[in-house]
Amino acid sequence: MGCTQGKCCLPRHPRRGSGGGAGRGGRGPGGHGGATLGRAAVPGAGLVLEHATLAVAGLYPDSPGRESQDEHLVASRFAGDPDLHLFAVFDGHGAAGAACARFARDALPRLLAAGAESGRLVSDPAAAFREAMVAANAEMHAAAGVDDSMSGTTAVAALVAAGAIHVANVGDSRAVAGVWRAGRVVAEDLSWDQTPFRADERARVKACGARVMSVEQVEGMRDPESEGWVPDEGDPPRVWARDGLYPGTAFTRSLGDLAAEGVGVIAEPEVKSVEITPAHLFFVVASDGVFEFLSSQEVVDMVAMYQDPRDACSAIAAESYRLWLEHENRTDDITIIIVHIRDSENVLQGVTKWTTAAAEHQ
Repeated sequence: MGCTQGKCCLPRHPRRGSGGGAGRGGRGPGGHGGATLGRAAVPGAGLVLEHATLAVAGLYPDSPGRESQDEHLVASRFAGDPDLHLFAVFDGHGAAGAACARFARDALPRLLAAGAESGRLVSDPAAAFREAMVAANAEMHAAAGVDDSMSGTTAVAALVAAGAIHVANVGDSRAVAGVWRAGRVVAEDLSWDQTPFRADERARVKACGARVMSVEQVEGMRDPESEGWVPDEGDPPRVWARDGLYPGTAFTRSLGDLAAEGVGVIAEPEVKSVEITPAHLFFVVASDGVFEFLSSQEVVDMVAMYQDPRDACSAIAAESYRLWLEHENRTDDITIIIVHIRDSENVLQGVTKWTTAAAEHQ
């Protein structure tokens, strides 16, 4: 059986740097770029969330009719609670990746809502997220019309619960916060990419019987025992079955991917919780179409340059699009959610910091 995971089996090319300003190259989104804007109060914490969302379908010259495999979710007043707000991105892969991402987008909030009704989502958000994602994975396996045998989706979900952010992640989409420290905005990762680059994840899948090798190693072009992979250079390490050339995933956790479960690709998320302080200016939830060529800090720096999150969405998406075309003849699907965190009694506090941050990055 050959690898059928779609984009996850494409090699990564050496990074040549982010180049000039956002949105150059004449393609991709421009202006607000179709980004949508919303606001939601968090009365229990005295906060206001101003959020923008933008989804840009990938450019695939060899498959001009290909549908986007990204999905996203913004649910203010989640489960009817004014202090709960859910933001999530799903990045599908494989032949049925779009269907897997849609299924997860619909299933996860329904399963989390059950935890909200029982109070578990607030009292133990990590357990509630784990139960919901594992259940969504099981439902996907059993769903009629969704062939997840060699397809699946990443999922990263950020729940604002009064004065805290709880982030659950499976795969290599990402959430990151912009935190004001020593006169500048610093990136604070809210999730960890789950890939074979991580020694702990590599050891875990190997213990389940997986081989971890790049495509070059599988094809005999490099020493199969070497673990000298370098991020952003060449093909990444991948997860393979002991007895076949599948699944070839460049991630170690996901929803779906039934064939990969036998070698340790699991649906259990890692969950990180952060108390919101006055230093937390915003957070970003995005697919790896954004983070393939931009670091967390580069994304945070770009958000800090714009008071309107729609402008930041457009700039980041355009720069990501440009960088994809600089390195490839295609682009990935790009989905980004930016959430500004404002003090409801002193919204200008955040604006002042934004003005300072923008000046720092000129």
